[in-house]
Amino acid sequence: MADPTGFLKHRRELPTRRPVDVRITDWREVYESFPEPALRDQAGRCMDCGIPFCHEGCPLGNIIPEWNDLARRSDWSEAIERLHATNNFPEFTGRLCPAPCEAACVLGIGDDPVTIKQIEVTIIDRAISDGSVVPVPPSVRTGRRVAVVGSGPAGLAAAQQLTRAGHEVVVYERADRAGGLLRYGIPEFKMEKRVLDNRLAQMEAEGTSFVTSCNVGVDITADELRSSYDAVVLAGGSTVGRDLPVPGRELRGIHLAMEFLVPANRVQQGDLAETTISAAGKRVVIIGGGDTGADCLGTSHRQGALSVHQLEIMPRPPASRPPANPWPSFPIVYRVSSAHEEGGERVFAVSTERFVGDDEGNVRALLMHEVQMVDGRFQKIEGSETELPCDLVLLAMGFVGPERPGLLEQLGVDLDARGNVARDLGWSTSVPGVFVAGDMGRGQSLIVWAIAEGRSAAAAVDRHLMGTTDLPAPILPTRRP
Repeated sequence: MADPTGFLKHRRELPTRRPVDVRITDWREVYESFPEPALRDQAGRCMDCGIPFCHEGCPLGNIIPEWNDLARRSDWSEAIERLHATNNFPEFTGRLCPAPCEAACVLGIGDDPVTIKQIEVTIIDRAISDGSVVPVPPSVRTGRRVAVVGSGPAGLAAAQQLTRAGHEVVVYERADRAGGLLRYGIPEFKMEKRVLDNRLAQMEAEGTSFVTSCNVGVDITADELRSSYDAVVLAGGSTVGRDLPVPGRELRGIHLAMEFLVPANRVQQGDLAETTISAAGKRVVIIGGGDTGADCLGTSHRQGALSVHQLEIMPRPPASRPPANPWPSFPIVYRVSSAHEEGGERVFAVSTERFVGDDEGNVRALLMHEVQMVDGRFQKIEGSETELPCDLVLLAMGFVGPERPGLLEQLGVDLDARGNVARDLGWSTSVPGVFVAGDMGRGQSLIVWAIAEGRSAAAAVDRHLMGTTDLPAPILPTRRP
């Protein structure tokens, strides 16, 4: 740490978001560029702690103090080497991760934490712009073949690691383009797809093959897959959306979040002239207060919604950490995302009783009531019923697990008590030679955990094929959020 007083001289600072009235007219990323001198000051706030808890907060084990100081000194070539040593896709995590590393920053005990996420994305974006991110093809070929099912962050991380270890890797994706929910679930204003396309081009140049528009379990059977490859990695994600089985659910105008987000993203890809489900001119209600709900919120703004309400069954979080949520655990506090800043009304501690339709079978309102927590359960507050008018309802309450029909049923893999694919400490399923990584085995989680699991599963597959491995394995299988 060349500047031991950096955290005393500089306050935490982040890039400015583009003006709301400007950014909701387009789909570009919401942040403006951050000047290099300001970024170096922010990197200088890192204290290079004797015990850097940011390492514990990051599932990837990113060497954060080192690349913070390299950024402070504008040693960008060395900084990207340190960053890529533990993270295949910092351009994804630097945009999409909620930064548990910052929650664990020691400076955050009594001050604002270091802007780790912004430093990370600056390092990788500079490396991409100056041509430092180049293909890294393997120096030897093993002759072993590996199939990776799913091209989300877990599948991509596993594929890149295994390709670089010298294996022939083929990634199967049922959509028409690779990327999984990074492609069609994440709105353009959170991550422009050029970022994803750049990384996929690098992987193809390294030797990874992608087979798109192929639904494994339908277009190719599980037996055919296993007979063609020496190992299989399941990385299909947790894709079954949580539904809301209340009276009136059958009414038109009620959709799972992905039914809304996917066609909206396809418009931005140029596949559709207009989306099949639009919020334009409609009174929108989003049920679910997480990231997917915020994605629906920002998309609704850009489509021209008349009004938007976002409902959350939990009470409004406090402004600062409560005593039961101490450092370095991830803080459960009230947050305002860029989408929330753009408009809409957030309603906490409410539950939906039923949907109300018009004479033509369209949703026109929902009946909700306030709730309170009693003995660990939500209890209705009698007399608090309210009817909320709406024309479009989006269910963004998370995901309940992987799809079982097709591939999983054909493989016959064991499932755990939560319906996810069971795995042992070596990332193996109950079927020999078949491994699992990411949300398909872990359950719905964060992108940083998906990448970490993909890297670790790749090391397990390499060891299974070769008897030993030099690939890093940052974590063991767990169900931590």
